[in-house]
Amino acid sequence: MASLAPGGRIAVVAAALLDDLTAPTQLLSAQRTEPPLLAGGWEIPGGKVDPGEEPLDALHREIHEELGVRIEVGDGIPGPLDGWWPLGERYAMLVWLARVSDGIPQPLEGHSQLRWLPEHALWSVDWLPANRPILAAIAATLWTPEH
Repeated sequence: MASLAPGGRIAVVAAALLDDLTAPTQLLSAQRTEPPLLAGGWEIPGGKVDPGEEPLDALHREIHEELGVRIEVGDGIPGPLDGWWPLGERYAMLVWLARVSDGIPQPLEGHSQLRWLPEHALWSVDWLPANRPILAAIAATLWTPEH
C-alpha cells in the first residue's frame, strides 16, 4: 500500500530534471512503457511514495531506480491541491526541479526512451494530459511559456 496525499489520493513524486538548476536550458522527458493506458505518453519521471517513506526519499529512490542516476533537488513546483498536482482522481504528485549530480540518465524501468528538450521544443512530445499543467508551470517558472 502506498502513502496517501490530500483527499486520500495515492502519493506520487516526480523530478523535473534540468541540465542546470541556476540557468536551465533543457528538461528531461521520459516516454512511458506502462500501464497500457499511458504507454507511449511522455512524462517527468518519478513514482509512488512507499508507506512510511518521506516524499524526498521516495524521489531519490524512484529516480535512481528508473534512470540510474543520483540527483540534486532544487525548488518545488507547487500544485493547486495543497501544493500537490492531481493526477486523475486516484493520485496526487509533488514535483521538484532537480539536476543529475551523478551518472547519465538511462531508461531502466518504466520508460522506453528519454529525450532532453530545449526550451523551444518543450511541447514537441506528447505529454501525458496530467503532466501538461505541470509543464506549463515549470515553463512559466523557468522560461517564457510557449503554450
